[in-house]
Amino acid sequence: MAEKPLVYIILGAAGSGRREIVADLVESGLTPDDRVAVMLADTEAPDAADARLPGLIRWEGSDGFILTPRPPGATHVFFVTDGRLNPVDQLETLRTWLEAQGAEVARILAVVDCHLASQHPSLLAWFEACVHFSDVVLLTRREGLPNKWLSEFRTYFDKQFYPCLFENVKGGQVKNPALVLDPLARRLTHAFDAEQDWIFTDADGEVVEEDEATDGDEEVEAAPEEDPYFVRDAAQRRAKKIPDIRKFLPTPEAKPE
Repeated sequence: MAEKPLVYIILGAAGSGRREIVADLVESGLTPDDRVAVMLADTEAPDAADARLPGLIRWEGSDGFILTPRPPGATHVFFVTDGRLNPVDQLETLRTWLEAQGAEVARILAVVDCHLASQHPSLLAWFEACVHFSDVVLLTRREGLPNKWLSEFRTYFDKQFYPCLFENVKGGQVKNPALVLDPLARRLTHAFDAEQDWIFTDADGEVVEEDEATDGDEEVEAAPEEDPYFVRDAAQRRAKKIPDIRKFLPTPEAKPE
């Protein structure tokens, strides 16, 4: 049976230095025996770090969001999301893609462009969605920012007891690549867990505990637990809305013909 590759999903806004960080993680956190592939949206502008990315594969980004099959033979796949699209939409599609490819998530990493976040406070909801799904949050572009802002940003998540790690990035490098790549789950979401959690409800629609559902005589319904960011209303709109990141980013250059 083919070996299951470890898939690392890299969230974050376009232009936040994600590819430089991926290059550092590959070079400093993996071994020459590891077979690495990097999947990158074709909407991402060229970057100097691209030359350092092994097995680079482009997938169709923008609103088409067409994923290619996972690279055959790869032991480690770094999937860099389209940094101009809704990360929740992409993660929901990636969950189905992972199942179809017989792959599993090693870790989800969120790269936070601190300059962008500090300039646009309304983007906090966008970054919080990324943090919700992430095992590790990498804080980049902190230079010149007041310590007060950085402290308040961290405190916002610390007060909510997010289980993910927060690590600083300096010069495109993390202090401990092995710690970042360790496939121990630390994310709040259960959407990518190997075993699905279930929600039990009684005839009145009230949630009951699993032992009550199995021990009682009352009829109950069981349904897979849905991540709150994946929940949709009757009109198929997201119950939890986040800002459109494209409104806060420079207009991308047109792709060459």
